[in-house]
Amino acid sequence: MDKNQIREVIAKRAAKELKDGYVVNLGIGLPTLIPNYIPEGIHVTLQSENGMLGMGPSPEAGKEDKDLMNAGGGYITALPGACGFDSATSFAIIRGGHVDASILGALQVDEKGNLANWIIPGKTAPGMGGAMDLLSGARRVILAMEHTAKGNKKILKKCTLPLTAAGKVEMIITEMGVMEITDKGIVLKEVNPEFTVEQVQEATEATLMVADALKDMEV
Repeated sequence: MDKNQIREVIAKRAAKELKDGYVVNLGIGLPTLIPNYIPEGIHVTLQSENGMLGMGPSPEAGKEDKDLMNAGGGYITALPGACGFDSATSFAIIRGGHVDASILGALQVDEKGNLANWIIPGKTAPGMGGAMDLLSGARRVILAMEHTAKGNKKILKKCTLPLTAAGKVEMIITEMGVMEITDKGIVLKEVNPEFTVEQVQEATEATLMVADALKDMEV
């Protein structure tokens, strides 16, 4: 798969985790593709920490509105009934536990559900943004990320980068499969038919437990 196919597979599968009526926050990068693949009949309210409820899918080329942008600076659309507000109100929504699910990217995640997604020491970073608050305030945390980065494993026994939050991640979705983090470790629940279980494990530092009811990933 090329880069675009990988991102599409991950975003499509992550979109299937959204339930009708959810309020959902999407992190910058790959998760911002998810609104393009929300299943028909599922109505969710997308929240952006820069101050918006009711984001729609990405605009068509040439129809971008400079006043409608997500937290990562990408162009978005607004669905009927959408509203904008200041960042203080936006973070009150997050910290108050009103976000049902947060879908984020990651630099590293480990078998304890620890997440590192904001800085690599020695490199310039704009800051943690809302990730720390989302990890603590959202009712469910899902990672939508590529399985490896330039050949380096991202799903580890223990994160080596500075943590954004500890023990908050519940599910990992990559182009290779779907994994659930439990108190016993990481369980591989779905595998992309293009890969074998052995290939998924080879690309993962943490030891994967294979679910008894392992099934093909819905791609």
